[in-house]
Amino acid sequence: MANIDLSHVITDGMTTYPGLPTPIVASHLTREAAETIYGPGIRFHIGLVTLCTNTGTYLDVPFHRFDDGHDLTGLDLDRVAAVPAVCLDRSPDAADRNPDIDEPGIELDPADLVGLAGHAVLVRTDHSHHWGTDAYLDRHPFLTEASAHALVAADVACVGIDSLNIDTTEGGERPVHTELLRRDIPIIEHLTNLDHLPATGFTFTAVPPKIEGCGTFTVRAYASV
Repeated sequence: MANIDLSHVITDGMTTYPGLPTPIVASHLTREAAETIYGPGIRFHIGLVTLCTNTGTYLDVPFHRFDDGHDLTGLDLDRVAAVPAVCLDRSPDAADRNPDIDEPGIELDPADLVGLAGHAVLVRTDHSHHWGTDAYLDRHPFLTEASAHALVAADVACVGIDSLNIDTTEGGERPVHTELLRRDIPIIEHLTNLDHLPATGFTFTAVPPKIEGCGTFTVRAYASV
């Protein structure tokens, strides 16, 4: 079995989403300072990170969208830990994509989701190839509202995408977030390396810390193939 990392690296000052605070990665205790405490040659490092909860590859739970939704402490691990998974290829080079249609909205047909109850559904767009560039923050692939309804009807465990947002950001409405989180289906955004996955035959894990009062947080997402 091989584990494939599906998370972006978090670096000091990087941008995940326009307008959100960038992370500060620093030291609380340097190795040199540790020697003054513990003695010569006894060196430790303690890091200090200031992090917006929507940084890097992260997971959303209902509290992100709804006042009365559960926060990270209420996350059901059965939805995000070693979950059987599929990767639906909706990249520009996918066989069923029409290159003559410049449409970032991705519609998942109910037929695509038959038999996927309890599965993680990862949608590959290859937009992650633009990570760290202005192109990543520009016009991005997203799921349509109809796709969200189809995912709910299929009773999937969670949904992930390798793009800036699972919703269109052209307006303030977020129908996919609304529909999935209302049904307690976690969302994982800013995945990467989905082009390294098979279509089926793997499990998916994306577990955040158990923090009270937060509806999103960074995860180390990976697939076990």
